[in-house]
Amino acid sequence: MPIMVEKEKWILYKHTCNYELVKAVALDVKNSCRTDISKTQRYQMQDRLAALNLYKTRNPEEKPLDSINHRINTLEYWMFGYEQKINGEKRFMFSPLGNLFLKHITNEEKLRKIFLTMMFAMQFPHPGSGTNKKFQLFPFRLILKLLMDVRLDYCLYNYEVEYLLVFVESINEESYEKLVEDILALRKLPTNEIAELLKEDEHTYVNAVHEWEYFTQKLLYMAGIIDRHEGNLICKLFHPTKTNSRSAPTSRRATRGYISLKEELNPYTQILLNNYSFAQEPLKLDDPTRLTDDVIKEIYSFYPEALLAEIDEDINSVYIKLLELPKLIDEYSNNPENDTAYLFEDVLVKGFNQFYNVEARGIGGAGNTDIECIYITKKNKFAVDAKSTANKLLGLNVSRLKKHREKINGQYTIIVTPRYVPAVKDDIKDSPVVIILASTFAEYLYNHMINKVRKIDYEDFDSVIVDNLGKDISKIISYKTLEKFAACG
Repeated sequence: MPIMVEKEKWILYKHTCNYELVKAVALDVKNSCRTDISKTQRYQMQDRLAALNLYKTRNPEEKPLDSINHRINTLEYWMFGYEQKINGEKRFMFSPLGNLFLKHITNEEKLRKIFLTMMFAMQFPHPGSGTNKKFQLFPFRLILKLLMDVRLDYCLYNYEVEYLLVFVESINEESYEKLVEDILALRKLPTNEIAELLKEDEHTYVNAVHEWEYFTQKLLYMAGIIDRHEGNLICKLFHPTKTNSRSAPTSRRATRGYISLKEELNPYTQILLNNYSFAQEPLKLDDPTRLTDDVIKEIYSFYPEALLAEIDEDINSVYIKLLELPKLIDEYSNNPENDTAYLFEDVLVKGFNQFYNVEARGIGGAGNTDIECIYITKKNKFAVDAKSTANKLLGLNVSRLKKHREKINGQYTIIVTPRYVPAVKDDIKDSPVVIILASTFAEYLYNHMINKVRKIDYEDFDSVIVDNLGKDISKIISYKTLEKFAACG
């Protein structure tokens, strides 16, 4: 059988459908590896999972790491966190949702809602998936939207996912209606005609069947997200074989089974759909104006208040508010007369006051910096200003910042912004001003607080700032966060 070129589609991760194994690996990375996922730690993880009968290698003497690598990649795919390198070694940084999942690891009811929220966070392009970058959508938001559609009887048949959904490149309200029409038309076809359609491009559809029916669907069922309903066989599809191979081709069963959303998850799913559109444009990993690492951090920072209210978390806790800093900065800038302005200032003041040796006070108003701070250890003052526009920060008036700084006798100014155009760096060159991205500032404080580090020393920031005046310090601070919280304990 000759090898054919397959059509591009969503890549649904297919290396495990064992939900308990996913949970065990997440716990192991967090507690035993302390997020150090170097080669040595991966071998030790193999041994620990084998002792729990959750891991078995085909070659026990050589103990290849392929399987363990897939397990860690599974965590990244399902939004538990992301991998980064420090000094050439891989480390794993848990996302806010990943940390929340582990916090409630023994409460299955809460875990279902947290995992469902992770599905809402997943986008294509995805840092942990090889899906082609031409796919620009939130795949599971679309699936969940369809499962809530009365016209589809609140269900999706396997062949509808495998023949239609995994080829959707982008979605909006208009194309969604066309997709529903296509699904309903496909649903009317007899089994033999569906089989003929799948056979037309067998090597593409066999992978879709394999990924959906054998892995993704099973995992979602084990996680308590969906109900699975068995169906009759449509046809067998065969994987391509290599040239001169004597092995029989591997087959997969395409069936008329279908899925539906767990009934108890309907109200919360609707809340998420109301707040986070299935048609939202995803972030771009290849955004030419941003570092890829910063985009990845933003993708994994999804942490909706709706979830916290649903599982009775304290939505007013400081570290949760810190995660909203990028959004609050945007709202503050775009709605200066709105109460959000005061909310943002309050959160940012509380953020700087998390340093045990900093006292921060909001000032604001014309001619003033937003926040006046004193670094108690050195008895030095500094200014903090939040800057943003509807899109990106286009420029900074260094002379005005100097006046604000001189008014409080400050040593330097910290600009906190979600994003900016590259020319802004030229504005602050050779001046006592530094930029830090809001996501980086939030990530730094959040990880200290979620790991119960009460003595947060401002020296980390001050030493970096003094050595890098006139620059963006985000990458350096992010590296310090990784050193502390994505390293061997």
